[in-house]
Amino acid sequence: MTLTTTQRISPDWPCQVKTPGSYDWERSAAKWLRELVPARYASYPLMLRQPVLLGRHAQIQVQQEIRVARTALQTARADLPRLGMPESVIEHTIKLYAAELMQLQHIARSVRCVTQALVESHAGR
Repeated sequence: MTLTTTQRISPDWPCQVKTPGSYDWERSAAKWLRELVPARYASYPLMLRQPVLLGRHAQIQVQQEIRVARTALQTARADLPRLGMPESVIEHTIKLYAAELMQLQHIARSVRCVTQALVESHAGR
């Protein structure tokens, strides 16, 4: 199924990716997804030729980053004082981790949207 440019896309759709069904949208999706995975993965020819595979790996990558951010947030108040961090730094660090977690959750939703559109696009071939 290919979406036309008149169909509504999810509010989680990343602005860096063209609308599904529009000219060169898959290339813009692959470019955006490559930015979310480690460079060594993004450079593998198989990943470059298979944007659905790239999307799958980006989903796994972002989920792992979410786990790391959650762990950092949950342990900051206990661990940072033992490292000699002043209270003001601890508070700023907690806010940083919380903001990063929210951003990563948004990115995860965006990756799911893009990957699903790629799957639907490739299923119609």
